[in-house]
This record gives sequence, structure tokens and C-alpha cells, in this order.
Amino acid sequence: MRVPFFIALRYFFSKSKQSIVNLINLISIGVVLVATASLFIVLSAFSGLKEFGLSFSNSFDPDVRIEAVQGKILFVDALQIAALRQLSFVQAATPLLEEKVFLNFRNKNHVAYLKGVESNYQDVVPIDSLIVNGNWLINDFDEVVIGGGIARALSLGVYDYTDFLTLTAPKRKGGARLGQNPFINQTALVAGIYFANEEIDKKYLFAKIGLARRLLQRGENDYTFIDLKTNGQQSLVSMEEQISAVLRQPVAVRNRAQLNAALYKMLNTENVAVYLIFSLVIIIALFNVVGALIMMFLDKKPQLNILFAMGLLPKEIQSVFFYLGGLISWVGGGIGIIIGALLVLLQQAFPFLFVPGTSLAYPVKFELNNFFIVFSTVFVLGTCAAFWATRKMDKKVIGD
Repeated sequence: MRVPFFIALRYFFSKSKQSIVNLINLISIGVVLVATASLFIVLSAFSGLKEFGLSFSNSFDPDVRIEAVQGKILFVDALQIAALRQLSFVQAATPLLEEKVFLNFRNKNHVAYLKGVESNYQDVVPIDSLIVNGNWLINDFDEVVIGGGIARALSLGVYDYTDFLTLTAPKRKGGARLGQNPFINQTALVAGIYFANEEIDKKYLFAKIGLARRLLQRGENDYTFIDLKTNGQQSLVSMEEQISAVLRQPVAVRNRAQLNAALYKMLNTENVAVYLIFSLVIIIALFNVVGALIMMFLDKKPQLNILFAMGLLPKEIQSVFFYLGGLISWVGGGIGIIIGALLVLLQQAFPFLFVPGTSLAYPVKFELNNFFIVFSTVFVLGTCAAFWATRKMDKKVIGD
């Protein structure tokens, strides 16, 4: 097959006497180039948007979360937590209480989840990076940090000493006798407001674990979760076995992707959809390659008789045009990937596209994974297009 390939190379680089044939070839390469560059740029932009969107989730969720298998409360003492922190893969660990509570402020109501956290919570989850107004829990009195959605719903600001936020939860111990209030109330000052995303901002607020224990009537060893910062060197199965041995009870261990399963599934589905749409664009672009091969076959028909007389078999002559179609697709696709990669790297290093109405550079991310996906797609589809266009050319050579 070396001779057909070298002949295809000569046809690819030589100019035809018919200018229209040269123009069709250039258009075919150009269309494949643009389609390939577009696919790579779009996938890189989606990777950038995905990383940008997950950065807020990464600042809100731990690397790993420990949950109870039975019920929703973990019973863990201080010695067990200390032993947990000594595990080789654990960099930091913090227990917390979480429960749904009722919020009231100046006759405005909202339901949210209260997270009672300890002082080392920021060592595990960098929540302070999301605070846009006020401060984290730094004072000795009762205070909370709320999401921007909660702040809008209740018209709340930070350090408003004229009125306090009221947190309400149902009584657990002993219930309530007839005529008694079945709820427990606690008041707190709003110390800070954070922004993560629309769903989280209206769903969660933070307080010190002491306030959460009083409101939820929980003991010193009662926790809803234990959040971990890990070194990422252990599998979930291995971590679950070691943690269960330390805590002396069966537990469930979930990573960040499992905690945000719906979000990751949505992003992966959108990524696949974008890839399929632009793959269809490449398929449409490859129809130009089919047309170019047909024109080249008609243009080179006088030379085909010479090649046939020189001893080339019809199948080998067919291979000439197969390689020619492949070269048009592969060269156009290769140049397109290079141009797309250069534009993506340029946007990363020296942003020239910005989100409309802001000074925020449009996020893109160069990934080798995207590079190989685009290259494989163009190679496979280009090969299929060349094969389909030349599948009966050997019979036409014999017929002529």
C-alpha cells in the first residue's frame, strides 16, 4: 500500500489544471478545519465552565463525608474523633450537626438547614472564601452565617443589632404538654453572608455547634456527619473499612462527586450532548470531502488509465483516493486542532473574551482529554467518509 499512498500524497499537494477542483479541495480542508477547531474550543470552554461552576461546590462540600448507615445520627466520642484524625489519609476532620429549622425575621419566614460546626470547620471546607459580606463565626455570642438566598428572602443584613434572627425547631425530649409551646426558639445575630449558587444560597446557614445542640436538643456525642479533608490516596472502600474500624460502627463514606450526584450527572450529560452536536457538524463538513473526492476522481480519470496500464490493480487505485480523502480530513482536522488549542491557550494566558457586562474572562481549560477526543473523532469520521466515497471506485476503473 506504499505506492497508492505516495500517489495520494502527490495528488494532495499538486494543483489540478481545473481551478474549480483546487477551490473545492481548499474549501473541503477549510470546512473540516473550522468544524474541528470549533469542537475543540467548545469542549475546552465547557471544561472551563464546568471547573468554574464546581469551584463553588468544592468550596462548600468536603472531600469525603461520613454518614450513619442506620438512622441519621452518628454517636461518636472525642477519643474516636481524635483517632479518626490520626488515619494516614486524613488531613483534617470536623463533626457537625445538620437539621431543618424554621427562620423568622420581622414577620418574614423561611425554612432552611442549619449546620452546626466546630471551630476547625474551615480546615476542611473553605467556606470563608465564599463570604461576600461580613465575617465567619468569630465572636463568643450566638451568630450565624447565611446564604444570599436566605438574606433576600428575609431582607437580612449583617450585624443588625436592632433585631435578631429567630431559629425554631420542634422539641424532641418529652414532647409538649397541652397548652405548652411544642417548639424551641433561639436568637442569633447574622455575622456574614455567603454566595455559592442559587440552590445552596437559600438552603443552608451556619452556626457554632453549641447553638445547634441547644436548638436541636442533641448531646455532646451526637453528630449528623463527619466531614474529612483527605490526601486523595485511598479508595472509598479502603477508607470506609478503616473508618468503620475506628468508629466501631458501620458507616457510609461518600466523596464530593457522590454528594453532588445530580450536578455531576447534569454536567456530564450536557458535555455528551455538546460533543454529539458538534460531531454532527463535523459529519456535515465531511460531505464536502466526499464531493471533493468525486471531483478529483473525474479530474484524474485520464491518469487512472495510465496507472492501470502500469500494473496498479483497481483496488490499489481505489486506495489512492481513499488515502487522498483521508489526507484532506486528517490534515484539515490536525490544523483545526492546533488552531483551536492555540486560541484556548491564548484565552487562558491573555484573555481576550469576557463575560458580557463584566470584567470576568470567559473560562476555558485546555485538557489533553479533549485533544484526544477531537483527534479520534476527526480521524474515525474522516476515515469513514473516505471509505464511503471510494467504496465502488475500483469497479468504475474497470468499467472505464
